[in-house]
Amino acid sequence: MPRNKKGVAVNGWLNIDKPQGLTSTQVIGRVRRVLHAQKLGHAGTLDPLATGVLPIALGEATKTIPFAQDRDKVYEFTVAWGEARNTDDGEGEVTQTSDKRPTADEITAIIPRFIGDIEQTPPKFSAIKIDGQRAYDISRAGNDVEIKSRIVSIYDLRLTGATADTATFEMECGKGTYVRALARDMGLILGCFGYVSSLRRLAVGPFGAENAISLDVFEKMVQSAEPDRYLLPVETVLDDIPALALTDDEISRIKQGQTIRLLSRQDIGRLDIAGIDDMTDLILAIGDNKPLALLERDGIELHPVRVFNL
Repeated sequence: MPRNKKGVAVNGWLNIDKPQGLTSTQVIGRVRRVLHAQKLGHAGTLDPLATGVLPIALGEATKTIPFAQDRDKVYEFTVAWGEARNTDDGEGEVTQTSDKRPTADEITAIIPRFIGDIEQTPPKFSAIKIDGQRAYDISRAGNDVEIKSRIVSIYDLRLTGATADTATFEMECGKGTYVRALARDMGLILGCFGYVSSLRRLAVGPFGAENAISLDVFEKMVQSAEPDRYLLPVETVLDDIPALALTDDEISRIKQGQTIRLLSRQDIGRLDIAGIDDMTDLILAIGDNKPLALLERDGIELHPVRVFNL
């Protein structure tokens, strides 16, 4: 594995099970120290109190982070009733209290209101940028924050357990959904307040908790084996993009950043076999059995938008 002053060239994805108490950035730092990797990034921040799937991209895989961030997520979380907190989780200060506690039937009855495309206002302690500043920085400074609501998608929300003071849910959702905001809003509708007391991310697209490796175990295992053993391919998050194998001439042109044109009947046949039709606007180019580039289609022309140096 080549190494220079900037670090080791490592390409691929790690599916890390983030422990409670660490920020996502701290997890990145520990992985960087173990692998001495040149480039790293993660696909979706988890709060320090949260655990679960934290996909980490290394090297050329960092070029695919936006595609991972766009994938659906699955969460398991517990809401504690009876208190509103300024952070909407267990770390914050209590701002309001209630003696009311909802029944399981009352909770189940409001769930349909939170399924589908819904309007949601992110927590005031969030990474949303307002005039160039993070909302949590403004809030921590004691200043009020006005955050605009947004439309988010929740595909499934199920009550999986309940006690007198808490309720546990499993949710599948799209990009940008805040579990803390959901807990807050459910508490308001139920008239009892609520905040997230525990949160675990079970999946991000193709990355599942059942296949995630704990940070401690990863650090120990890397000492006795090559990191490549634990890496998932660069194209892991591109599994929903049709792939097209290129000819040697096409490979050469794409590597030079040039456009290729598909004009012949044979070319059209290649597209059909790959499942590429007129509605396809993005294609994964394969060269020498490796991901070569992401191509944007414009009629008969394919333009490279991201080229992988593998």
